[in-house]
Amino acid sequence: MTDELTRLANGVVWPGFFGTTAPQWLLDELRDGLAGVVYFGQNVSDDLGALSADILAANPSALIGVDEEGGSVTRLERAGGSTLPGAAQLGVVDDVDATAAVGAELARRLRDVGANVALGPVADVNTNPRNPVIGVRAFGADAALVSRHAAAMIDGIQHGGVAACAKHFPGHGDTHLDSHHSLPEITLDPAEYESVHLAPFRAAIDAGVDMIMTAHIVVPSWGDAPATLNPRILGMLREWGFDGVIVTDALDMAAIRESVGIGEGAVRALAAGADLLCIGNPTNPGAAAAADQDERDFRAARDAIVTALREGVLSVDRVREAAARVAALAARLVVGDAVSDDQGSPSHDLVELVRRAVTSSGGVPATSGALTVVDARRRSTLAIDTAADFVRDVLRDGGEVIRLDPADDRPHELTVPAGSTAVVVLDGPALTTSQRRALGDAASRGAAVAVNVGLPVDEVLPLPVIDVRAANRTGVTAALSLIRGEGDGAA
Repeated sequence: MTDELTRLANGVVWPGFFGTTAPQWLLDELRDGLAGVVYFGQNVSDDLGALSADILAANPSALIGVDEEGGSVTRLERAGGSTLPGAAQLGVVDDVDATAAVGAELARRLRDVGANVALGPVADVNTNPRNPVIGVRAFGADAALVSRHAAAMIDGIQHGGVAACAKHFPGHGDTHLDSHHSLPEITLDPAEYESVHLAPFRAAIDAGVDMIMTAHIVVPSWGDAPATLNPRILGMLREWGFDGVIVTDALDMAAIRESVGIGEGAVRALAAGADLLCIGNPTNPGAAAAADQDERDFRAARDAIVTALREGVLSVDRVREAAARVAALAARLVVGDAVSDDQGSPSHDLVELVRRAVTSSGGVPATSGALTVVDARRRSTLAIDTAADFVRDVLRDGGEVIRLDPADDRPHELTVPAGSTAVVVLDGPALTTSQRRALGDAASRGAAVAVNVGLPVDEVLPLPVIDVRAANRTGVTAALSLIRGEGDGAA
């Protein structure tokens, strides 16, 4: 029998897990009040709806979140690539009605698999174009643009009966490090942070967002602790009138795991004002992940909370307050589940919407001949799957593939078959020596084009370029259409 403090702690923990079926430990904890689960790619199968049903049978009030953003970040369509526009694509189109429609379609897809929380939109203002963790996940680099599209996405998601989660507070857009692997520090002037990076989160609150996710970043002007563990930073949200759920970014990311540790991080996050602790993706440790890493990480957080409560280190009232917010959101979503969903199909043509976001320059040479993909993308990160196989599979259109390591600066010669057009795939905006050499070699052959699935490259390229602004299926299919002379890319 679970004691009262253990059940209380369960009510503020939100873990990920391995497998496409619910492990026994997870079902047991759900029956004992666990707040819910977060789905990642390793959980997705054709039976995802059945998995959700098992989870809800164990706890009918479970929050089932999916780290689904569209564009380069998808769990539901991981194998074949997202068919939803990404944030950067929506920012280029700059049609808030279209963004709201995408949010509604995202909600419909989540509800179809039994989920009720979308871990989005990204409300970060990507002021550092070389940001390794945000990039095309952001609507753009302008605070006003990000604010209006974040609000529109929230409106679409939540009118679709799913909770939205604006992330990553107080703004991850000016970092040059990835908090999955390290602890970034942002040394901006507080006035600039307020006017640029905080603005979209104020807009999200005004839009009635259900959840806001913290960032594992240090802002020295507001203290030495990362935002997730910083009461001054999290307190801003309450001062602005936000009474929804403050959820942490994954506590198993290196920024927390390798600094204070998951258990201490869980206790300090609750004390700082967080309500729900995402334990996240058990693959975060990489090759060091154990076969039972999911359960280990969960217990490290939950047991540390129980110990802190028993020893008086953590206030019982603070955790009860957090659990009450989580339970209140879950109750509203359960009631909303009884409402019929009248969204049979998207109100906007998603393919056409992405086509409007895909731009070209330099005069893309139309060809019906053979294509050879020169894949010069960097490896995917835990946040962004820019190197997904489907990108080159779509662009090759039956042709060959040459894979290059963008970090390998040794001279190499492209061996593109005679008569074939070289399609150099990039993940901009910053080029490596190897990528520049590949572009130059391809350009010297004459028949060549670059397809960039990242932010636009910040230098002039020696050959025509198609900027997709996401590694999603509809985007790269639109790029192929341009190469085949079947569409006109915006200038």
